[in-house]
Formats: sequence, structure tokens, C-alpha cells
Amino acid sequence: MKVLLTRPQGRNQAMEEQLSQRDVAYFVTPLLAVVETTEQLSESCLSCTDNLLFISTNAVDFAAKKLAYTFPTHCRYFAVGQATADSLALHNINALTSPDKSQDSEGLLSLAELQHVDKQTFIIVRGVGGRETLAEQLTERGAKVNYWQVYQRTLPKLDGYYICRQWQSFGIDTIVVTSGEILSNLVALVPKELFAWLRSCHIIVPSNRVEIQANALGLNHISNANGANTQATLTSLGINLL
Repeated sequence: MKVLLTRPQGRNQAMEEQLSQRDVAYFVTPLLAVVETTEQLSESCLSCTDNLLFISTNAVDFAAKKLAYTFPTHCRYFAVGQATADSLALHNINALTSPDKSQDSEGLLSLAELQHVDKQTFIIVRGVGGRETLAEQLTERGAKVNYWQVYQRTLPKLDGYYICRQWQSFGIDTIVVTSGEILSNLVALVPKELFAWLRSCHIIVPSNRVEIQANALGLNHISNANGANTQATLTSLGINLL
């Protein structure tokens, strides 16, 4: 097994360490670049908010920077996925998160704590152009929802043919994809004449939604890790985290 890691620059270290410890060969090519926005959150808006809901580890990191690493203590915190909850824990924030079987927005929405939210206020901390599912469902349940978009995603400038040939020469047969955006960028990057090679690869995805997306894009050798965290990914690779 030779693994391609595709998270943004600086986000692959935990997997690199685990794979290195087990002598599993890997190649790193970030397929998503993440940059900070200029959007700020007013003190008055934050002070009137009951709940802060974080979409991703990037949301945590960029929000932390904008908040000068001082998170409000009056809010209840929610995190989409264990990796996001772990990022909040680094700031001494104990967040409610999606169940293990569904580490995504739909899983978070199944929590008992989000069933009766009438008149509660939420700020969803996310990147520009994220999914609307959480806001739509919480609004239907009577909550008032605002967004704080702290980062935006871009596709790194890569020569698709050249980088795919590099992957093939290295012997890549397994690709770890941790978001729908990364999956879209992967498929867009691979030239048509090399798509058969991509279809032969084992694709690790983080959720049911991304698994459906992968199938729709013509990929069929897919494993759903039910999470983007290191433990979930290693388990899908057939590796035990000791």
C-alpha cells in the first residue's frame, strides 16, 4: 500500500507520523489551499450568541487567530466531527460532536441537544461557500442562525498530467480524501486519459455524503471512514492506532 495524503499544507503531519511509524510509504500533495478571510465578528454579536458551531479544524484555527485565542465562555460549543472537536479541545473547549457512526453535519443534527433550539442563537463558523444543511435545519427548528466565514478554499496551482505521473511513478494505490472539495479537486486535476488509473485506486472518504459524491463522479473502490480524524482514517486503511 502506498498512500496519497491530500489535506491542505500543514494538515497532514499526524497521518505522516502514523504512516512513518508503520513503514507505510506515502506521498503528500495538498489538493486544497486554505486562506484567511477579512471577515470579523463584532463583540455585540458574539456576546448575544448562545451557541458556536464549528464546521472544521480550519474553522477552529482561523477563528482562534481572529479571537486572539480567547474563546467566549458563555457559549455552548458544537463541532462537526471528532477532528474538529479535538482542535477545540486544544483551546480547552469541550464541544459536543457528531456520533462516531456519522461524523458529518447530518450526524451533528441528530444530537438530542439540537432537537429543541427554538429562539436559540447560533453562529456557524465555516469557510466561504459551505453547505447550507445545518443552517436550514436549525432555522426550521426555530433557531436564529448567522455565519462567520473565517477562511476560503482555493485549488493549488498544479499541472495535472505531471503530478499524476508522479503519483503513478511512486506507486500510489490509495488516496485519502477528507472533504468534498478535495474530492472535486482531485477528479478535476486528473486528465481523462488517466482516469482509469484513478478508478483503480482505493479512495478513503470521510462521510456518507462524500461517498455518494465519489460514486457520482465514477469512482467505485471507496471506503467510508465515517470521520476525517487520524483514527478513523487509519482504521479504513486497515491500520490500528496503538
